[in-house]
Amino acid sequence: MTLSEFKSIFDQYYTPIKNFLYYKSGDIDLSEDITQDVFMKLWDKREDVQHETVKSYLYTIANNMLLNKIRHDKVVMNFAEKNKNQQEEQSPEFQMEEKEFKVELERVIGAMPEKQREVFLMNRIEEMTYKEIAERLELSVKAVEKRMHGALNHIREHIKYKI
Repeated sequence: MTLSEFKSIFDQYYTPIKNFLYYKSGDIDLSEDITQDVFMKLWDKREDVQHETVKSYLYTIANNMLLNKIRHDKVVMNFAEKNKNQQEEQSPEFQMEEKEFKVELERVIGAMPEKQREVFLMNRIEEMTYKEIAERLELSVKAVEKRMHGALNHIREHIKYKI
C-alpha cells in the first residue's frame, strides 16, 4: 500500500470508523483516540492488508480495540472497588506503592502481545474457562493454554515488583 492509497483509505473511512466507535462507546474523545490507533495499526500492517478487505479489517480492528479498552477499564474499576475500603485503612506509603504497582501492571499488560493479552483478560477478568475462551476465539484449548502460559511468562519477566 502506497502513501497515496493509505491517504485515500484514511479520507474515506476515518469519519465512518469514528462514528462507529462513538455509537458503541458514547465517548467522542475515546472514539477519536481509537480511530487514530486503528489507522496507525493499518499503516503498520499495510504490506499484509489486501485492498479488497480493508473496510472489514478497519472495523474489526476498531471493534477489538474498543473491547480491549472496555476490558481494561473494567479491570481498573474492579480493582478500585475491591480495594476502596482497604485504602482508607492503609498507610500513605502503601497507597503510593500500590498505585505504582497498578501503573506498572497496566503497562506490562498493555505491552503484552495482543493474542496473549486477549486470552489473559478473558480468563482473569471475565473469569472464562480455557474451554469457553477456545470456543469464543475458535481455537483449541491447547492454543489457549499456550497463549496464557506466554502471557504469564510475559508478566513475570517484565514486572518489577515481586508478587
